Amino acid sequence: MPINRLVFNGLRNLSAVDFEPGPGINLIVGVNGSGKTSLLEGIHILGMGRSFRTRQLKNAIAHEARAMTLFARLDGEPPLPIGISRSRDAAELEMRMAGERVERLSQLIETLPLQLVNPDAFRLLEGPPAARREFLDWGVFHVKHGFFDAWRRARRALKHRNALLRRDRMDVKSLSAWEQELSQWGNRVDSLRSEWMMDFLPVFEDTLSRLLELPDLTLVYSRGWDKKRSLLDILEQGRATDQQMGFTQQGPQRAELRIRQGRHSAAEVLSRGQQKLVVTALKLAQGRLLEKTTGQSCLYLVDDLPAELDARHRQVFCRLLESMRCQAFITSVEHDALVGPWQSQTPLEMFHVKHDNDGSGKLVPQAQIETS
Repeated sequence: MPINRLVFNGLRNLSAVDFEPGPGINLIVGVNGSGKTSLLEGIHILGMGRSFRTRQLKNAIAHEARAMTLFARLDGEPPLPIGISRSRDAAELEMRMAGERVERLSQLIETLPLQLVNPDAFRLLEGPPAARREFLDWGVFHVKHGFFDAWRRARRALKHRNALLRRDRMDVKSLSAWEQELSQWGNRVDSLRSEWMMDFLPVFEDTLSRLLELPDLTLVYSRGWDKKRSLLDILEQGRATDQQMGFTQQGPQRAELRIRQGRHSAAEVLSRGQQKLVVTALKLAQGRLLEKTTGQSCLYLVDDLPAELDARHRQVFCRLLESMRCQAFITSVEHDALVGPWQSQTPLEMFHVKHDNDGSGKLVPQAQIETS
């Protein structure tokens, strides 16, 4: 369901925001520091419960404000309001959906699936395995029934096993019980991840081919433990070395998505522009598979579209995005770089973020733009 209204209060340097985005492509232009990225951040917090700019959400609250309140209305029959509130003194978020308090963040994530493409997206290629594992699990969570429960149970078992490993005396009976639990649910997590990868690969390959020719690029899923041995056997036989390390060395928590160009890591040999297009293909393919599997659309946040992309590849990207008929919020400092690449009759909603007299950012809607 696309967002048809956004209301933000107390978010960074933005003045109170209340606007109605279009169901398709929403372009946001403004000078550096005006608040363009903050708008995307607010939407990201609504859909993920966290910021992509800071680990501590209280840092996203405006300096003079005691709290931050974010609201979105999703288009549907009936419309679905969702909201998040975070005060400077509170330890947790207050989440609401359709007027009711939401206890689990997973409910919001499921309701508002979104993908972010921003300058930090390169970490998907360059960063540690945790970033790729999170990307993988986002996709599995949205299309594979029962994944979240299996993942949560495996994580709980892992936590308890690690705690037992750190004790001075090993409680073999308790350790064995949690190893059985970790083996059962770890195998279930791996099975669902593997099934998702089989569905995802052809969608990703098709998406990438529309953006860039990289025939030697491969994605390989590694489950996190020796593929020739059972997880339970590895856990039981690895107790001594795991105890020395103080944590479980193999298991679903060590899963990896290896992205390679020929024999090398893609991050080592691809240019920055190529890397951005690969990351973009990964993110768009997530949404395409989600819609194909569940019928649910994905929302895309693209911060600083022109960065690392020449005019031709910006046009290729925009052509693909408009063919998906999705809702997207795209920012840039350059007005022409945002408006120029669109080659169809897709209506574009343009918003300008301006510095107000007090230094805050103010969102100013402009007339709808139609390209020919």
